[in-house]
Amino acid sequence: MEMHRAFKLGGRKAIEKVMRNQPAVFLKLLVLLVPREMQVERTGGVKAMTEDQIVDAIAAIEGYLARRSGEAAKVIEGTAEPAALPAPEAQSIGAGLEPKRQSRPNRLLMQADTAVGPREPRSRRVPPPSRA
Repeated sequence: MEMHRAFKLGGRKAIEKVMRNQPAVFLKLLVLLVPREMQVERTGGVKAMTEDQIVDAIAAIEGYLARRSGEAAKVIEGTAEPAALPAPEAQSIGAGLEPKRQSRPNRLLMQADTAVGPREPRSRRVPPPSRA
């Protein structure tokens, strides 16, 4: 009873605080709430149900389906207005056939070159002459 009252006073805020500040602790608490093993026993199913239970189950399923179809049937009224997008620069009339390309140095490669030293162009390696 006391735990229930304590949860009503600040339990939700405490859970949200732990979830934000200590997600690992929050997940561990969730895992501890789940039993390690769970026994699932199959009963007689519909054959073991009485007629009243079957009627109640059908009514519950129909109510669920009616609520679900009512939620999915929400319609937003409106009209679509056509909108034209501006032509890209490369395809506009005055831009010509070649798209504009800005040539900027790659700052990351420049930093790497200055840290190690300038790169020398690779030369093609020629194998030494074979001794016969």
